[in-house]
Amino acid sequence: MIADNQNKKPQKSPNKFLRFASAGIQIGITIWLGNEFGKWLDIKFDKDYLEPVITLLSIFISIYLVIVQVMKISEKDD
Repeated sequence: MIADNQNKKPQKSPNKFLRFASAGIQIGITIWLGNEFGKWLDIKFDKDYLEPVITLLSIFISIYLVIVQVMKISEKDD
């Protein structure tokens, strides 16, 4: 049994490039979903200010999420 544990290779974490590339996709999807949700709210409640407000909020949320991910990556490297 001890020999089986020695033959296992340690699992590598995903490449940093892939993490940062996926962060860009995450930003785009978050902003797009926020925009679509704002459009839907504008139509549902017959308003004209919800789309830009929700879109701006989704921009801030996406930036926050990327900052948190970058901080986690930099902590793992230390």
